[in-house]
Amino acid sequence: MAPRILVVDDEPNIREVICFALERASMTTATAGTGTQAMMTFRTGKIDLIILDIGMPDMDGLEVCRQIRKTSSVPILFLSARDEEIDRILGLEIGGDDYVTKPFSPRELVARVKTILKRSGNGAPDKNEQAVTVGDLRLDRAGRAVTLAGSPVMPTALEFAILETLMGRPEMVFSREQLMAAAYGPGTYVADRTIDSHIRNIRAKFAAIGTENIITTVHGVGFKLRAGERSA
Repeated sequence: MAPRILVVDDEPNIREVICFALERASMTTATAGTGTQAMMTFRTGKIDLIILDIGMPDMDGLEVCRQIRKTSSVPILFLSARDEEIDRILGLEIGGDDYVTKPFSPRELVARVKTILKRSGNGAPDKNEQAVTVGDLRLDRAGRAVTLAGSPVMPTALEFAILETLMGRPEMVFSREQLMAAAYGPGTYVADRTIDSHIRNIRAKFAAIGTENIITTVHGVGFKLRAGERSA
């Protein structure tokens, strides 16, 4: 089935441009002009990804993301009229998968959507390696699920991609550039602090179920996954 994308923006012309580009790329769309409408649409239909404007009058995109993240890890790509780093980092820290600044290229936006969808399980699954286990940590590619000692973790699509990369080579130190390529695909530039935000989110989700220091920082180099058993 074609992926269904929810496009949320209070400007009708922007919604039209985005929907046209997505539909040309063989996706289906739903739209909302306010945060409240976005929540209603999200709750009543299957949505594979949300393109979410930050600056909306009734409920801004950041609050919509906070509400959705209480129950779902559906991928969220933020749109913003401002290229403020604090907005970018905050959006990622509360659970966003990516961030695009207006004005934007519809072609680039579609490319980013495709990358996120592939990471969230709408791409072709690897039939040879459906799951990987490192100590008490298990990642199921087919089910897009992560558990730690049986406790479920809910990573976003890009967090899943980062974990998948780290688990593929436990104890290997991955640079930020390597993790960027794994999460966003080759040739896509994102700031170093974007990866740092995703790593913080992953650590927070493990800490919430009683485990810390699964991902360690190697200063001046990057990050690595500890291959040991669960430890508080």
